[in-house]
Amino acid sequence: MDIEQTREFCLSLKGTSESMPFDNTTIVFRVMSKMFCLESINKKSINLKADPKTVNKLIEEYSSILPGYHMNKKHWITVDLENFKSDKSLKTLIMDSYNLVITKMTKKEKTELALL
Repeated sequence: MDIEQTREFCLSLKGTSESMPFDNTTIVFRVMSKMFCLESINKKSINLKADPKTVNKLIEEYSSILPGYHMNKKHWITVDLENFKSDKSLKTLIMDSYNLVITKMTKKEKTELALL
């Protein structure tokens, strides 16, 4: 998947919005008000939230997955989109990030999301 395809996929997820709060080259995707994906246009990479139990396994398994760039390395990974070849696996990683954020939402936020 390229930058535009990952953007479209992220925006297709319920309750997702995008903004550029940091600079003109980083798109932040949020479900409700919580970040689940940051996309670097210049570096052709994305940062995704990941379960701390799987971060090291993902980094070991895929050469194109690194500890989260400028993020908490225990909870975030960076995926090099130019070298990550499996669209299906990338979509799974994005969905895992999205779902991980949802599980941490309050009951009120989950109810609001369900109503969208």
